Amino acid sequence: MSSALDRLKNLTNKISSYETARKDNLKILENLYKEIGIDEKVEEFSELFNFKAVNLSGASLLVENLGEIKNGKYLQILAIGYDKDAVVKSKNVSLGYFGKAENVDVELKDKIVEFILRFRFEKSFMTLEHYHTMLLPLKKHNG
Repeated sequence: MSSALDRLKNLTNKISSYETARKDNLKILENLYKEIGIDEKVEEFSELFNFKAVNLSGASLLVENLGEIKNGKYLQILAIGYDKDAVVKSKNVSLGYFGKAENVDVELKDKIVEFILRFRFEKSFMTLEHYHTMLLPLKKHNG
């Protein structure tokens, strides 16, 4: 009995920890959204999540060399929009252009990288919720 109770407590703590991390992430993400000027391109913070993805050119987002500048490239935040009714379904939108990557202030570059990662963190929660909701009607088939 104690073992089952311990597992339940651990699971509850994990869920609570994820919710806290998510709330903290959203606050920081919104601050970064304003600090790096994304609010000039996307007026409402919530509209940011209408994009399917947000990518970065000019610096690495790989774990092994996170934030490393790609010399000769331009630092730019690109968002991928999607319009199911359009002839061309996806469209790249520049959310921020910062010039030659090697000339961008390191602190600004780090904020840009953090913005992208925090966006993806929140978007992963939204994706999880989306698929969970989609599966609900199918549960009747699997008992």
